[in-house]
Amino acid sequence: MSSPSPSVDAARSSKPSRRERRLAALLIALAPLSSSAAYPQVDDSSESAAKSWAETVEGAQHLDGFLDLYWDESAGKLFLAVDRFDQELLYVTSLPAGIGSNDIGLDRGQLGDTRVVEFRRIGPRVLLVQLNTRYRAESENPAERRAVEQAFAESVLWGFEVAAEEEGRVLVDATELFLSDVHDVVERLKRAGQGTYGLEASRSAIYLPRTKAFPRNTEVEATLTFTGEPQGGFIRSVSPSADAVTVREHHSFVELPDAGYEPRRFDPRSGFIETSWYDYATPISQPVVQQYAIRHRLEKKDPAAAVSEAVEPIVYYVDPGAPEPIRSALVDGARWWDQAFEAAGYRNAFQVEILPEDADPMDVRYNLIQWVHRSTRGWSYGSSVTDPRTGEIIKGHVTLGSLRVRQDHLIARALVGGFTDGGEAPPELEQMALARLRQLSAHEVGHTIGLVHNYAASVNQRASVMDYPHPTLGFTGGDRVDLSNAYDAGIGEWDARAVLWGYQDFPEGTDEDAALDAIIRETIGQGLLFITDEDARPTGGAHPIAHLWDNGADPTAELENLLAIRDAALSRFGEQNLRPGEPLADLADVLVPLYLLHRYQIEATSKVLGGLRYTYALRGDDQIPTEPIAPADQRRALQGLLVTLSPEVLTLPERVLELLPPYPPGRRRGRESFPSWQGVTFDPLAAAQVAADMTLAQVLHPERASRLIDLAARWGDRGQPGLEEVIDTLLEATVRNDAPAGLAGEVKRVVDQATVRHLIALASTADALPQARGLALVELEGLRDWLADGIDSAPPAEKANRREALRQIELFLEHPEVEERPAPLRAPDGSPIGG
Repeated sequence: MSSPSPSVDAARSSKPSRRERRLAALLIALAPLSSSAAYPQVDDSSESAAKSWAETVEGAQHLDGFLDLYWDESAGKLFLAVDRFDQELLYVTSLPAGIGSNDIGLDRGQLGDTRVVEFRRIGPRVLLVQLNTRYRAESENPAERRAVEQAFAESVLWGFEVAAEEEGRVLVDATELFLSDVHDVVERLKRAGQGTYGLEASRSAIYLPRTKAFPRNTEVEATLTFTGEPQGGFIRSVSPSADAVTVREHHSFVELPDAGYEPRRFDPRSGFIETSWYDYATPISQPVVQQYAIRHRLEKKDPAAAVSEAVEPIVYYVDPGAPEPIRSALVDGARWWDQAFEAAGYRNAFQVEILPEDADPMDVRYNLIQWVHRSTRGWSYGSSVTDPRTGEIIKGHVTLGSLRVRQDHLIARALVGGFTDGGEAPPELEQMALARLRQLSAHEVGHTIGLVHNYAASVNQRASVMDYPHPTLGFTGGDRVDLSNAYDAGIGEWDARAVLWGYQDFPEGTDEDAALDAIIRETIGQGLLFITDEDARPTGGAHPIAHLWDNGADPTAELENLLAIRDAALSRFGEQNLRPGEPLADLADVLVPLYLLHRYQIEATSKVLGGLRYTYALRGDDQIPTEPIAPADQRRALQGLLVTLSPEVLTLPERVLELLPPYPPGRRRGRESFPSWQGVTFDPLAAAQVAADMTLAQVLHPERASRLIDLAARWGDRGQPGLEEVIDTLLEATVRNDAPAGLAGEVKRVVDQATVRHLIALASTADALPQARGLALVELEGLRDWLADGIDSAPPAEKANRREALRQIELFLEHPEVEERPAPLRAPDGSPIGG
């Protein structure tokens, strides 16, 4: 299919331009001076005058477009023709060819900064100036606007010497700008601990295949090489020569949209991303901070019609570099959003196609879904090029990491196994992985149409693709795990309501504010919940139904369900979880997502303990702002969490352990493997400590401990459990409990040591309420006395366990300043890498 027409228009707003406002201010302040004094011209008659235009570009390749380019092959220079002085435009930087390490974060297709800039001519020099759009005065009074403009700094990004000029336009040598490190690769490598690098000019050049000029945007790309002393393993793992790292950086000059877009005031209940700025022209009774929701421009051909085609549909393009069947899954998932736009009254307004061969993926005219390779699995992203003045999305840009789908396939393999002797995999493995990929495509596209995460959607029957979904698992009738319902298909109810709020095109005469508020009230009335990022993270989150990678309306019940599924899958775990010919040692890595299947549900369940239900309530919307959690639910959650610390859950079957030899040549323990205290052999006790640490870190989290102190003081008469009860219950289930025989007893002792370590950490952290630290200290003193009283009569293994725990407590009580204490083992990387 042919390239689309640009989505931005050349028309200008009737509001005075910045140049007109500055000139007006200059004339007021310096009446005797003419405007030409502020913009002196080059004297062509002088001996130092620049060469003529024709002489300068003689033999150069001309690229005609928004800003013309001239490529001088012999000199290796790229000239930029500037004829838009004192006109606002967008300057966008990006990284079309990256480094390939998720940990470094410099990925292919990564968007950089989006700046509103303008070119200013001052004598023989042209300045590229970034305007300060964060501070404004939306006023008809030029003096009021000028007062704000002069109060806050601008940024001159680059200065050029005029090389030639004719008929009101100038030619500048922009080679140095285009060969500069605008994406800040040097600093990001340094921050990532990968070494000290510098840009090597002799190994850098303009990259002509991606240097183009279009009617409403001009694109320049450069190959840049950074040399230095590599220090980290990440850069060494992805670069053929780590002392010379070559990437490509991209520059886009883009015409800003016209004034036809209508910004939409942000509502914190809407689920949309906001952009904000300071408007110093607002009345003193109104907030100075103004907020808009970021959205694509979308208008009905007939706003009064219940269903109408769009004036111009939103079109997304899928990277043809994604192989099948992945490419089709990406297209299918992204197309789900048309369901939401249909529900909002649009016909065929959201379209998804394969990117045409003649299209440049970095061209801002294309909303792109890009398939990105890294050396490890990593996060996917949905980002946008947005007009900072209005919140209008100009380009949606999705980055999907290619190894994510393989991780989902690995999870499915761990759950059901079933490889035949001929190597055929059960079809449900790939089906589950592709189902997750469709959901991921829809999720990241959702960000690029303006939506934030909704981590409360899992309690509403998976009401949003903007949640992070854990596979929904059950049984097929026996003890075999059922993957058929692992991921949902299609957008959810909340997604449709959010798009309705963000994109509804109201007929003329509608009170838009009242209509938008009515949409949100209807959404709330339908019982659809919305809680987003900071309130759902495992550390610090307090909302009991908002979490990442969880399922169900009852976190404790889902934890019980996952433990039952885990137990069933472990009972069947064996050679059939590998393809024929794979080393049996690889079973250790397949085991990781199964043994830790409940890791995120632990985090979700822990939020019930010392948690708080709340909403993003506004005055007058009748939502309940805060609501305590029933004490019985909190105690039930605590008991569910303690089950995950039991030897019954953490002890691996001997049958499984006998199948796990050390890694053979060509294989090694990696960041997604369990650690070991035993050297090369698989260590079931290390695996147990890793899993126990996940629970203990949540139960004794400093912020949770602080909340338990506060809530017990406020709601003790309602039966609210306090921190003392939680710690005592934990100690009774672990350290003070009897150990079983055999490996299960050693697992129990590993948990005991981890419990003491986490209690010491709570007593010593500055992040907890002082009362919480003090109570942890009191509990440690009581535990010390209990350990000492029974140590002489304990069996040898238990005596050793008590002796070590006692030593750690006494060391802390006597020398709390000592920093060298037993550290937790490193857990295999989690979601989707790290954590």
